[in-house]
Amino acid sequence: MLKRAAVFPGVVLAVFAYLAMPGFAPVGAGEAPGAWKAGVATTVITPERSMWMAGYAARTKPSEGKVHDLRAKALALEDADGMRLVIVTTDLIGFPREFRDRLEKAVGERYRLGPENLLLSASHTHSGPELRAWRATQTWDLPPEQVELGRKYADRLLGKLVELVGDALEDLAPAQLSYTHARAGFAMNRRRPTERGFVISPNADGPVDHDVPVLRVTGPDEELRVLLFGYACHNTTLSFYEFCGDYAGFAQQYVEETHPGTTAMFISGCGADQNPTPRRSLEWAQHHGRALANAVEAALESPARPVQGPLRAVLDEVTLELAEPPSVEDLKRQASSANNYERRHAKEVLKELEQKGRIATTYPYLIQVVGFGDDLTLVALAGEVVVDYSLRLKAELKGSPVWVAGYCNEVFGYVPSERVLREGGYEARGAVVYYSTTPTPFAPSVEELIVGKVHQLVDTVRPVKSK
Repeated sequence: MLKRAAVFPGVVLAVFAYLAMPGFAPVGAGEAPGAWKAGVATTVITPERSMWMAGYAARTKPSEGKVHDLRAKALALEDADGMRLVIVTTDLIGFPREFRDRLEKAVGERYRLGPENLLLSASHTHSGPELRAWRATQTWDLPPEQVELGRKYADRLLGKLVELVGDALEDLAPAQLSYTHARAGFAMNRRRPTERGFVISPNADGPVDHDVPVLRVTGPDEELRVLLFGYACHNTTLSFYEFCGDYAGFAQQYVEETHPGTTAMFISGCGADQNPTPRRSLEWAQHHGRALANAVEAALESPARPVQGPLRAVLDEVTLELAEPPSVEDLKRQASSANNYERRHAKEVLKELEQKGRIATTYPYLIQVVGFGDDLTLVALAGEVVVDYSLRLKAELKGSPVWVAGYCNEVFGYVPSERVLREGGYEARGAVVYYSTTPTPFAPSVEELIVGKVHQLVDTVRPVKSK
C-alpha cells in the first residue's frame, strides 16, 4: 500500500514504505551490482566583495580577502530503478530553513527531484559569509548595508545551487560505489567540567567520534571520480577575517591534489561539542586538513565494502519540546541586561509574546535518512548536533554501516543530548541567546524524540531482511 507525502508549510514530509514516484520499484526489483550512475559538479561560492562573516559574536568588521575559494559541490546518484539522490556540500556555516525550502522547491520544479532526494550539507566553517538574515538582524544587529549584502548573496547562492544540481544530474554516467572508513584524532571534546560548571575548553576525557567515513565513487574503469568523507568536529580552527574553508576546506584541497581529476566532498558529523585542537592559526588549519586527508588515504588502503543499493530516501519532521519559558518579569529583567545578546534575545521573546499571545513550546526538527540497500545507512540531522547522537545511533542501528551527519538541511542552533542538558553549559543553554529560532533551550525529551524518529525512518528505507 502506498503512503502519500503529506504537505505542510515549508516542507514536504516524505513518509513512506514504497514511494509513489515514476521509476520506483519495490526493494530489490531490478537491482544489479554496479548498476549505479553518478554525476558530480562544483562551483565557486566565494563572495564577490567584502561582507560580514559568520560564526563569532566578537567580530567587529567585514571580511578582508580570502585564503582560498569557498566551494559548493554536488554528487548525483541514480540506482538501477531510476531512484535519484543529490548531495550538496558547501563551505558555509549553515542554511536557514527558508533557504532549504526555496531550494527544494526550485529543484523539484526544474528537475522533478523530490524533497527527500535532496540533501543539503554545510561544513560549518566560521570563515565564510553570513547569509542568515535572522542572525544578521536579530543577533548581530548589523548595519543595513551588511544585511542587504547577506540577502543578495543568499539569492545568488540559491541560483548557483539550482544550476549545480542540474549540472550534477546532467553528468550522470555509469559508476560503482563502495564504503570504507578510517580515523583522525585532532577533534577534542570541548566541554570541560569546572567548579563554575562546564566551560568551552579542551577536555581530553570527554566523548569523541574520530571515525572518518568515506564513500568512494569510481567509473567503470575503476578510476576515482568522487571521494565523499566526513568528520565530527567544529570547523573552527580559524577566527580571522579572511574567507577560508578551514580544516575541511584544506582536507578537500589535499585529497584532490593527491588524486587529480577526483572531486573531494566533506560532510560534517556530530561535532557541536568538538573542537579542532590546537587551533587559532592558519598553520593548524592546514595541519588538521592534512590529518583528515591522510585519514581518507588510510581508508582507501582498507578493504572497501561494495555499495549496491537500492537507493531509498526519506525526509520528515519530529516535534521537539522546549523548556518552560521564563516569566514575563524575568524576561523584562533580561531585556535590561548589560549583555547585548541576552538583552536582544529577551526582547525578541517579549515581541513574540506580544504579537502571538504566547511563546513557542515546540520546534519542528528535520531528519533525513538515506538507505543504500543493506550496504550503508546515512542519517542526516539538522542543527549543531553533539557527539552523543552519533555514538548512540551507530551503536543501536544494527545491520549495515551507519554514517551520522549533522549541520544538514538547516542550522538553527544547538541540539544537545539529555546528558549535555543535565550538565549545562554553552551547548545546553548558553547558546540560546545567540539564536532567534527558539525562545528557550530544548526539554530533556529532545534526545529520545530524535533517536526514536531516526529508528522509525531507518525502518522505512532498509530492506526487510536487514531489519
